[in-house]
Amino acid sequence: MSVSKIVMRLVSISFHVLVFLVIVYGLYQLGLRSYDYGYRIFTESAVTSGDGRDRLVQIKSSMDASDIGELLEEKGLIRDKWLFVIQLKLSEYSKSIEPGRYTLNTSMTAKEMMQIMSKEDDTAESEQEKE
Repeated sequence: MSVSKIVMRLVSISFHVLVFLVIVYGLYQLGLRSYDYGYRIFTESAVTSGDGRDRLVQIKSSMDASDIGELLEEKGLIRDKWLFVIQLKLSEYSKSIEPGRYTLNTSMTAKEMMQIMSKEDDTAESEQEKE
């Protein structure tokens, strides 16, 4: 076997090992990011702690989950529009967001905002008013 064939074989093996390591590293990073995002779906904290700031938002009947997420992100109430969309789709409030004007606070979690914007919150408020 000639020296050039041995060198080419070593270069080929080195290249394949390098490609394999890059793929493994990419899959590792993908797994970390996926886990982090999945974890945030169920444990995302409020944008601010303490008192926070009140923001007035208007939900229209033509808005879907993506539009609501975009609005809340623009108002500084959530960090990630797509995370909110997933949270809303997985929650019990996915079909019960009502159009209207709401005062939300930056210290609220996404679930608390969904509760306020849902039908269930309206019925709870009307029951309290009757008493």
